[in-house]
Amino acid sequence: MPQSLSSIIVHLIFSTKNREPFITPAIETELHPYMARILRTCGSPSLALNGSVDHVHILFSLARVIAIADLVEEVKADSSKWIKTKGREFRNFHWQRGYGAFSVGQSQIVAVKRYIARQKEHHKKFTFEEEYRKFVKAYGIEYDERYVWD
Repeated sequence: MPQSLSSIIVHLIFSTKNREPFITPAIETELHPYMARILRTCGSPSLALNGSVDHVHILFSLARVIAIADLVEEVKADSSKWIKTKGREFRNFHWQRGYGAFSVGQSQIVAVKRYIARQKEHHKKFTFEEEYRKFVKAYGIEYDERYVWD
């Protein structure tokens, strides 16, 4: 086949280190578009991006020429460097080391976009940890609690 095609939709979730509440409403209005630009530059456009004070959810279309791990590293490293330029209160900002990347079928895109859009409302009832456990359980992923929460 002379042409390589792919359609891989990913729901990416990661938090600030130790779930520190660094993502204030003021910084969020700049952070989310900045992260979307990084994804677009990597050929993996975001379809939805939102979160809470301590984590982000990104729905994106993975480019066929980049590995998820490489893309996540780029997004986290670049956005971390950027946020540290936004004031002294961000000088100790870090993302957690790990992340969750979950496959999304075409028929689920609308529901996942809606879920991501409602993050602030959702986290009035559930913590990030509770939400993340729900995802790994739904996807049947085994994990060790000792290594998930850095």
